[in-house]
Amino acid sequence: MPKATNFTLFSGGAQGAEAEFGRQAESHGVQEVTYTFEGHRIERTRGIRVLTQEELAKKDVSLTYVSKLLARKFSNGPQIRMVLRTIMHQVDAGLEIFVVGSIQEDGTVKGGTGWGAEFAKICNKPLFVFCQQKAGWFTWDGDTWAPVAAPTITQTHFTGTGTRFLEESGKAAIADLFARSFA
Repeated sequence: MPKATNFTLFSGGAQGAEAEFGRQAESHGVQEVTYTFEGHRIERTRGIRVLTQEELAKKDVSLTYVSKLLARKFSNGPQIRMVLRTIMHQVDAGLEIFVVGSIQEDGTVKGGTGWGAEFAKICNKPLFVFCQQKAGWFTWDGDTWAPVAAPTITQTHFTGTGTRFLEESGKAAIADLFARSFA
């Protein structure tokens, strides 16, 4: 069993899945880096890392591109731009990505969380999504989502992100992921 203190969770500390990833990391002795930006309200502050304007600007992405990629409309407001940039920092830092949310019929993940999953695909990183509606884990095989029974955290730098609307099944999936990986 790997030593939990050698691992680092990269997340955003937002309510829901990110906060639960952080709570589980802390309870298992995993280090935590919580990316945020000035003025952003988050639930987790352990390992907080406030990104500078320069760091955020380096992750600027066209909202038109993101909207087309995810087949949905993102507002052009400054807050959503900052959140998407922060998600890119989280995904960049992790060597494998764990997401809790909802896989839609078109293969994208619902909401802003979907950008994290799509960016992980673009970066060709191992990607695991717990779909709350299907109550199961899936991995991206390069073309489609394939069911996976019980993933474990294998990379010392990993990302945990997901929906603000965490259900009991999603909360249990995160707890079980950490228990399998570090018990």
